[in-house]
Amino acid sequence: MRQLLIFVLLSLAACTQTEIQAGPRVYAASFLLSEPGMTIDGDLSDPAWQNAPWSDDYIDIEGSKHPAPRFRTRMKMTWDDAYLYIGAEMEEPDIWATLTERDSVIFYDNDFEVFLDPDGDCENYMELEINAFGTEWDLFLPKSYINGGEPDNSWDIEGLRVGIQIDGSLNDSSDVDKGWAIEIAIPMSAIAPNTDLQVPPSDGDRWRINFSRVEWEVVRDGASSSGYRKIEGREADNWVWSPQHVINMHLPQHWGIIEFIGRRRPETL
Repeated sequence: MRQLLIFVLLSLAACTQTEIQAGPRVYAASFLLSEPGMTIDGDLSDPAWQNAPWSDDYIDIEGSKHPAPRFRTRMKMTWDDAYLYIGAEMEEPDIWATLTERDSVIFYDNDFEVFLDPDGDCENYMELEINAFGTEWDLFLPKSYINGGEPDNSWDIEGLRVGIQIDGSLNDSSDVDKGWAIEIAIPMSAIAPNTDLQVPPSDGDRWRINFSRVEWEVVRDGASSSGYRKIEGREADNWVWSPQHVINMHLPQHWGIIEFIGRRRPETL
């Protein structure tokens, strides 16, 4: 464990391009004890999630100096030898989506995003974006944009599983929705080739990870296919789990940390 922490700290120092103004958030993810794994359907009341606490609420990408997000977002994580599981809950009165083709630029819709760089070296990391349709954009960065990286959009997370639940109605501007939930299972086999760290992890291992939510302000528009129209000239909001301090998700040295715990079953079980 001590050697791992030294490696991560050295990696972070090597790839830092902007000053880190505050420590990252940390989430302790318990090993999934239930069998046979997790049903990925967007239902976060599944008993498999019972030992996974909710994260702190998302904040503005630049940090707490900016106003709190209009709508609540929170996530939870668990894991086993086969998958890293992510669940998220997004408050949303107007649920809409337009993009249905994989590897579309999903942040043109409201979306949920995952960024994962296990060894924290700002190289060979993955990004995943998903809208309320469940349409996926997964891409691979050999190095961050600030270091001259070019995204590989042809890369797919082999074996990725995604489930969506809508509390309300999708693309129906005649009602007020409550929100949408998402479940994601990222195979450990897809993560392993992109890091020198041990995969699946052991108790106490720590990886760099972060989450973002892109949220556009819209007005109701019955003439639109989605029932909504973006407000012209208004930029999207970026709400994140661990603050980036700048409007840029591609600074892995600012991402949060997942700590893996609980792989050894308690003696009382």
